[in-house]
Amino acid sequence: MNIVLILIELVGSLGLFLYGMRILSEGIQRAAGDRLKRALNLMTGTTFKALLTGAGLTALIQSSSATTVMVVSFVNAGLLTVAQAAGVIFGANIGTTITAWIVSLIGFDFHISALALPMVGAGFIMMTLPKRKSRLRDYGEAALGFGLLFMGLDFLAHAIPRPSADVIRFLEGLSGMGVLSILIAVATGTALTILMHSSSASTAIVITLAVEGVIGFEMAAGLVLGCNIGTTVDAFLASIGAKANARRAAWLHIMFNVLGSIWAVILFKPFLALVNLMAGGSTVAQHIAMMHTVFNVINAAVFAPFARQLSELVTRFVKARPGEDDLPQKLEYVAAPLVGSPELNLIRAQKEISDMAGLCGSMFTRWRELLRDGTGDVSDEVERFRGLEDYADQMRDELSRFLLECAGHEMSADRQRDIGEMMRIVVDLEDITDDCFSLVLLLDKARSRKLVIDAEEIESLGPYTLLVENFLRFVKDNINGAISEEQLAVAQDLENSIDDFRSTLKKKARKRLKAGENVKAELLFMDMVRHIEKIGDHAFGVAHALRTRD
Repeated sequence: MNIVLILIELVGSLGLFLYGMRILSEGIQRAAGDRLKRALNLMTGTTFKALLTGAGLTALIQSSSATTVMVVSFVNAGLLTVAQAAGVIFGANIGTTITAWIVSLIGFDFHISALALPMVGAGFIMMTLPKRKSRLRDYGEAALGFGLLFMGLDFLAHAIPRPSADVIRFLEGLSGMGVLSILIAVATGTALTILMHSSSASTAIVITLAVEGVIGFEMAAGLVLGCNIGTTVDAFLASIGAKANARRAAWLHIMFNVLGSIWAVILFKPFLALVNLMAGGSTVAQHIAMMHTVFNVINAAVFAPFARQLSELVTRFVKARPGEDDLPQKLEYVAAPLVGSPELNLIRAQKEISDMAGLCGSMFTRWRELLRDGTGDVSDEVERFRGLEDYADQMRDELSRFLLECAGHEMSADRQRDIGEMMRIVVDLEDITDDCFSLVLLLDKARSRKLVIDAEEIESLGPYTLLVENFLRFVKDNINGAISEEQLAVAQDLENSIDDFRSTLKKKARKRLKAGENVKAELLFMDMVRHIEKIGDHAFGVAHALRTRD
């Protein structure tokens, strides 16, 4: 009966700890939403920047699993290369050590309830503030999560019974088996983390067991090494059924953590001696936190300079499925565990929208080149544009679904408003690709039916189409953030200039019709003018949405 009660207390304590961690993570994410939006730009920089981003992001959201799964999904969507993902993964392993330090420095140096209960109370009061105080509400949620996390840790510490003499003798015998005892500890830590899906939580349990005297420092170190291996399971599960690069990123994560653990097991005694030297006379909890940090920092320092070579290695043994590389990249919503990180999902959606804006600009620029060429069959280009337009339709559908998934989760009022504007932008961008496709169809119609558009008329379209091309470039350059009132005024001037050009060109076309020019050719020319002007309208719609997001 005592064992049953102990298990119930352990499960309840662990549940409170994990729930507190989740509340803390979500509150911090909403409070720091604006800064999280810039994270992807850092991920796509140098390996060092990606490493810092992975470390900072994981320390912020308190979950290396969430970070690595997010990275795998980004690679699957074509937003990151395997080499870029490597840096973020290396950093995530460093960032996850923050939980061990919080537990070791705060969790056992003070009476936890003295810290936790006031934070729960203050956090709850802040969460009841009016919605216009959304930032304070978010910080209140984080404070509440912090308090619940340490209450769970306090209950966990009290739920673990003092080891009996028999248990101590058993553990001493297990610890005295040399390398075998280390391997048993590593395997146990791996299994524990796989079951819990959180290396932070399993590491906290290891620290608690060590503080209560159930296990010694060496066994705790072996368990922590296993926790680092077990945390790779979430990224691996997220990569099942994904594209080759996503599977490569997941295997890179596994290889990094496993190879790191292998050298630590081989050099176990010297490694722990280094940790003891650095930790000095601190508590066993701080020794474990130091060991966790030193292990991951050494791994990152050793492997980060070889990120490109490691990515090439996994590319060799993780092969793409037949025809897979020819498939267009397509956004795929990863429902778990990213549903707990809606703010981070918006980073991914923002990057996809930026790519969609780039697609609009490239389609229109290519059409201008075909227009200036003046001769030749464009039927191949029609098929190419048809494929791009179909792809844009898929992006609109997938992004809209993705954003609706995000909107279904609790987040700040600013982020909810951003989601609405992002959905408007997606619709406008897809409409631009429709008009670009219509323009190439008109060009194909003119050439297949031998409708000759006067060279002077084509020349008159030059400044008109250049205005639209500049407008699309303006949209692409500013798509990742809000624009100022001055920038909106620039967009308004572009829109007005496009409208003025349209009116002038239509008047000239009507005059040519009255003068007896080819009716079909002139009507086709006016259709071109109309679709070009519609692209300007949609571009201004995007600009207006970007201003609303400020």
